[in-house]
Order: sequence, then C-alpha cells, then structure tokens
Amino acid sequence: MVRIRLRRVGSAHQPQYRVIVADKESPRDGRFIEIVGQYNPRTEPGTIVFDEDRIYHWLSVGAQPSESVQKLFKIVKLDDRFNRFKAGEDKDALLAEAKSVYSGLTAHPKTTHAAKA
Repeated sequence: MVRIRLRRVGSAHQPQYRVIVADKESPRDGRFIEIVGQYNPRTEPGTIVFDEDRIYHWLSVGAQPSESVQKLFKIVKLDDRFNRFKAGEDKDALLAEAKSVYSGLTAHPKTTHAAKA
C-alpha cells in the first residue's frame, strides 16, 4: 500500500517536513517514491506547500494520506478540491484556486513562534 506522509528534515529542535509518497512499510526517513510538498511548522502561520497536480494523481490511483497529512489537507482545503476534481471539475481551475490559497498561507521563512511574543 502506498501512503502520503511526512518525512522529517532539518536539524535538532528545528523540524521541517517533506510530504512524500512512500510504501507503507518503509521507515519514516527511509526510501520514498516522490516528494509532493513541504510543511514548516516553525513559521507563523505554518508554511504548507503542495504539488496538487501530483497529489491528485496519487490519490486517484489509491494512495492513502496519513492522519497528519490529512489534517494539512483540511487546512488548505485540498480534500474539498480533490472531491470536486473527482466530480469532473476542470483541473486547471482547481490548480489556480490552490495557488491563491497557498499564496495567502506562506509567511517569511525567518518568522518563528518565538518571534510572535
């Protein structure tokens, strides 16, 4: 079974995650098939970027997102757009809508939770 899940990168106490497509049995930071996004929880708000075209492909061929990735999908409303894609809506229009969502979520990469105080 193929899963869409997080892979931790970054140094100690500075986690960043790549959203990857990997076999269910491979280790967290082990072999993977493809990188389809990234997530940085240390920025305010958390930076989430997905390659929705590839995610639509993997979801349509049966890949299952992990619980943490499913939560990220809900934040950027990717699951709603994918359901509209399955219903037959134009893929280009959905990708343009996604691009506008991501531009509103990204923050300066040096902004952290500590800088908020």
